[in-house]
Formats: sequence, C-alpha cells, structure tokens
Amino acid sequence: MPLNIDDLVAIDFHTHAEEPCCGPRDDGYDEFQAGMASYFKNPAGAQGMLPTVQETAAYYRERKIACVIFPVDAERETGFRRYENEEVARIAAENTDIMIPFASIDPAKGRLGAREARRLVREFGVKGFKFHPTMQGFYPYDRSAYPLYEAIAEEGAITLFHTGQTGVGAGMRGGMGMRLKYSNPIHLDDVAADFPDMPIILAHPSFPWQEEALSVATHKPNVYIDMSGWSPKYFPPILIRYANTMLKHKMLFGSDWPAITPDRWLKDFETIDIRDEVRPLILKENARRLLKL
Repeated sequence: MPLNIDDLVAIDFHTHAEEPCCGPRDDGYDEFQAGMASYFKNPAGAQGMLPTVQETAAYYRERKIACVIFPVDAERETGFRRYENEEVARIAAENTDIMIPFASIDPAKGRLGAREARRLVREFGVKGFKFHPTMQGFYPYDRSAYPLYEAIAEEGAITLFHTGQTGVGAGMRGGMGMRLKYSNPIHLDDVAADFPDMPIILAHPSFPWQEEALSVATHKPNVYIDMSGWSPKYFPPILIRYANTMLKHKMLFGSDWPAITPDRWLKDFETIDIRDEVRPLILKENARRLLKL
C-alpha cells in the first residue's frame, strides 16, 4: 500500500531500528542500552523492551504518522554488529504505507561503502543515509568520507547527521570511548559547501553548539534541522525563534524513537510557542517536500 500523505498526521524524520535481527545481543550491548535508558529515563534498553521494526510500523500506523527509519553502522567503534541495511529496507518495503527506509554506512568503508550506498538506493529504494560522527569516530569533513558522499549525492539521496551531545555512552566509564567533538554541527559546513545539491539534515537541538547549527542551516540552502532527541519543552529559545522565522521551511519533526516517543514529543510540542502557520510545516510539509512525496 503506498504512502497516503494527505491522511497522515505527521512525518517523523528520526526513528531507529535498534534491535538486531541477527541473533543474540553482542557482549556489552545490554550495558550500552541500559546506559541509554538511564539517560533518556525510559525502559527501552531493557532486554525485550526494544521494538522490532515491524512493531515500530504497527505503532506508527496506529497513530497515522509516517516514519523515516534507519540503523546505525558503528561496528568499527563499538564492536556491535550493525542491523543489516537490506533487512531494514525489506521490512520497510512491507510497510510502505507508513515507513521510509534510510540506511547507515561507516564512512571508513570507503569505496566499498560507496558501492553499497548505490546498490541500496537502486535495488532497495533507500532514500537517505544516517551518520553518527561520535559513534562512528570521524569528522564529517574528513576527505576519507567523500567517496561515500559522492555516491549518495549522485544517487539523489539525503544525508542525516547526528549533531551535539549524545545519550550514547552517557554516564558510562569514559563515555564508552565516545568523543563529542566529532558532532559539532560546524563540521558539516564544509560538506554542505562541497556537496551543495545533497540535502544535509542536522539531527537534534545541537547542545552545546545550537548557534553553530542555526548558522550553517541559515547560510547553506541544502542544510535542514530535525528537532529530535529532546522534548520540545527543553528547546532553547533561539531554536524556537529561528523555527518560527528564518528557518520555518527547514525544520523537521523527529522523535528519536524508541528513546523518545512521538506521543511525548507531540504532546510537548503543543505547549511551546510555535506559530499556528508554522506547525504544519514542521510536522509534515517540510518533510514532504524534502522527501519528494
């Protein structure tokens, strides 16, 4: 069944395929998820508590919210097997009325990763690619990532980058080895300049670099911001100000499911000072235009 945009309440641009499909959890994965659950103050990381991709589809269908869904390929830095991109795309293809598949490839895979990206777009209908510089351990402007960006840009796909602080490793010994420096949104300015026709989404309110994110999104026409990972009631005033004005056509609703549910995000979104004419842009219309739906 095709996506019926007019019947949707919203499009959630940031949902995770967390639970691996490839057997039992890897060593250390329970501790990793427990740390995430503590940070986000929810039980999602407990054994058996992470939703499958099929369960995610059912949850979003019940609410008439479409979702962009992706895994994160951080095998090199974490030692945890990635959820296969092909598997996520296949499940999304079974739920085309509600799911939009993105993928994730560690840029360190170089030309092999670029080849995978092309295949995923052409054969599996993947619409974009998720990067997490802190989890993947790289600066987005590193030229070693450019072969992958080139493939994504040439295929007409979207890129989505985690920015700002992360719940990954938060409170764990040494932060689980995660380095926050990689996720300063200013590092995407070079990428936006070098790939001006490739859409780039800065994920999350970018604490503690919110103004850098707003600067890049204001200066570069191909840069957007998704508002996931935080309850809207904690959004900084400057983010709300830009969302209401200069960047009202470049802000996207995202929850960060399952860490934050769309129910919670949307409830809190109703309480903040967003103009009535801007709300539908953030909740659906900006994403509709970006995804060419």
